[in-house]
Amino acid sequence: MNASKSSYDVIIVGGAVVGSSTAYFLATNPDFKGSVLVIEKDWTYQRSATALSSSSIRHQFSNAINVQVSQFGTEFIRNFKENVAVDDDTPEIGFHENGYLFLADDDRGAEVLRRNHATQIDCGAEVTLLDPEALGKRYQWLNLDGLVLGSTAERGEGWFDSVGLMQGFRKKARTLGVEYIEDEVVAINREGDRVVSVTTRSGQTISCGTMVNTSGTNGKIMAHLAGLEIPVEPRRRSLFVVDCRTPLGPGVGLTIDPNGCFFRPEGQFYLMGTYPKHDPEVEPNDFDVMHEEFEEEIWPTLANRVPAFEAIKVVNSWAGHYDFCTLDHNVILGPHTEVSNFLFANGFSGHGLQQSPGMGRGLSELITYGGFKTLDLSPFGYERVVANRPFLEDAVI
Repeated sequence: MNASKSSYDVIIVGGAVVGSSTAYFLATNPDFKGSVLVIEKDWTYQRSATALSSSSIRHQFSNAINVQVSQFGTEFIRNFKENVAVDDDTPEIGFHENGYLFLADDDRGAEVLRRNHATQIDCGAEVTLLDPEALGKRYQWLNLDGLVLGSTAERGEGWFDSVGLMQGFRKKARTLGVEYIEDEVVAINREGDRVVSVTTRSGQTISCGTMVNTSGTNGKIMAHLAGLEIPVEPRRRSLFVVDCRTPLGPGVGLTIDPNGCFFRPEGQFYLMGTYPKHDPEVEPNDFDVMHEEFEEEIWPTLANRVPAFEAIKVVNSWAGHYDFCTLDHNVILGPHTEVSNFLFANGFSGHGLQQSPGMGRGLSELITYGGFKTLDLSPFGYERVVANRPFLEDAVI
């Protein structure tokens, strides 16, 4: 599929949720008058991080800016129908606002929860700390052995239809004039300190004023095509859907054991996984499920924490990828320090879906105004990579 023009003001490489959010916020900004092309290599999105994620959003971060970005994400999701409706089409993405439950089993973990809680409360998040007695009263299915503290959100956290969010962004953006093509960027052409065009696998060379790299776990590859480097690599995460002989009942949130294994309801089933702490960098096309991780770590951990999970059966599984920022587990957002019209949105480390509304809005502001207007996202900038100055996020799932 060829682009309809030979030149665009903005070319977005990667059309999943972050790229489509950026396109949406540009298209809905009355101050932006330019043309936008989104290049996505696979319109099925079957292997996108968007489609393969655990589809959740939380406010329980250690870093205030991450809390604020997700608060905007929650607001956007709550008003999703109004935000992306086209004519009489009002999509639903099924926001299950059941919250997250973080658990600590030692003094160090409890201190982290308390410190993060103070940050979250300062940002206006509705988060509650629970001692073991309170945990037992609220979560009767939970094994309290060894637990010293828990943290849960009363509002604003939960899970939803990730592909529905992306498709809502995409459809609204296209309705407002953003052009999408199914193709793959194979070359990024520079003249000195500027990107001037991209070349696609179909043979088109398309000029641009600004290029945005929202290509997920291919983000490092896109940077290399422009002669640039980012500390981001693909990390595999396997997810498992299980049937439980004894359901836990209503009101179950996304629950994280102190070792990082987690679960949440998935319809009549439960979704289980852990963050990618064992697997090294993987090839972008490696989607093999790590069944041994489930047998050796996830199931034993969660069956100990939730006795009902001793009797479960895996009914589905898949592997997705994190675009993992090895510097500090936070996204690299904004222009390269030397190539100012090459914008990054890479290294979300598992937060891309929930942060897509806030980061897409921020990128649109950078492009339109030359700076951030609603929320200062400059701490995520590339400058910290050059200075080797981590902007750490401790609460990674």
